Formats: sequence, C-alpha cells, structure tokens
Amino acid sequence: MPVEPLSESAFIDALRGLSGRYWGTHPFHRRLHAGELDERALRIWAANRWYYQCVLPQKDAAIISNCPLPEIRRQWLDRIVYHDGVSAGTGGIERWLRLCTAVGLDRDEVLDERHVAPGVRFAVDAYVTFARTRPWWEAVASGLTEMFAGHLMQQRVADMLAHYSWIAPEDLAYFTNRIDKVSGEGKDTLDIVVRHCVTREQQDRAIAALSFKCDVLWSMLDAIERAAA
Repeated sequence: MPVEPLSESAFIDALRGLSGRYWGTHPFHRRLHAGELDERALRIWAANRWYYQCVLPQKDAAIISNCPLPEIRRQWLDRIVYHDGVSAGTGGIERWLRLCTAVGLDRDEVLDERHVAPGVRFAVDAYVTFARTRPWWEAVASGLTEMFAGHLMQQRVADMLAHYSWIAPEDLAYFTNRIDKVSGEGKDTLDIVVRHCVTREQQDRAIAALSFKCDVLWSMLDAIERAAA
C-alpha cells in the first residue's frame, strides 16, 4: 500500500531537523569564527569557496532548464542575476572576489582556480550534476540550506571583523548583502518544496536532497581543512 504523505508541519520539521548537518558546525568553520586561522588558511578558504560561488548560477540555470512551470522559472531567474550581476563588476560573485583580494589573493590566481582542492572541485561538480540530472523540485529542495544560512552569515561578519584586523567591513559585502536576501530565499524555497512535494516519495526525496547538499558543503570544508593543514 502507498505510504501516506507527511503532514505539512511534519515535512517542514523533517527538513529543518537537518540543521545540525549544516557546515556551520564544521571544525574548520569553528576555527574561522574563533580567529584561529592564519592568513594562508584564510586565502585557501576564500579561493576554494570561490569555486562554489562561481558555479551557483550554473546550478540555478540547470534547475530552470528542467522546470516546466513558467512561474517557478521567473522566480528562480533572480538567483542567477543576483550572483552574476546585471553587468560586469556587479553581483555576488564580484563581491566574493573582493573578499579574496582582502585576504591577500590576486584576482587572476582566483579566477584560474589554481588553489582549488580536488575534493572541493569534486563536491561542487557533484552538486551541479545533481541539479542537472534530478527533477527540478528535487534540485530546489537541495538548496534549502538557505534556511540555515542567515544567522551564520551574521555571526561570520561579526567574528571576522573582531579577529582579522586587516579585513574591513566593506570587504565582507558578500555576507552583509546576502543576509537578508538568503533569509527571503529560504522562505520562498521552502514554500515551493512544500507545495510541489506532495507524495511521500517526493517528500522523502526532498529530505534526502537536502541531506546530500549538507554532505556537499561538509565535504568541501573537509578538503579545505586538509589543504590548509
């Protein structure tokens, strides 16, 4: 017999219950927030995180290409524009490059990806492949890490300014600009997932997709931690 779908509240609770798997609790992030990273480790972190940031528009474009619903495509398009900007020198990717410069990296060495660890590349590429090959609603569900991100970003800004004196507030524009944005996106994404994952199979796959995304992020930090050792 078919398994009954979870109630809306139980489904949301199951998704939010994965918050402990988010990368905010990773030992490397704890060291970052505690001011325990040296300049080399910060540069490795920034250059590797860059690889994740720069492929997010490709991930979002894959979701759009797989989605037959124009209202979802219109809503999701804003994410690509947010990261890529409306012209050269704008957008979230550009703000991340500013942080890379602040921690001592040359723009060219970030763009040519010479510092990207194999484990980071593998994890990030797997995430993009997931978005390209899974149903659109499953790929959307994988992005529900947005629900957990706002508070961590707020804390990161405060902790980095407190512990890394060479970093100025304007260098952290990626985070300060993103805090309110990601909170709104998290609510919108949750609403989409709840509305379109209505069978128990879809709900279970959505929960598994979010778990997979948490594994991607955790694996990235594992690889960054090894590279910075």
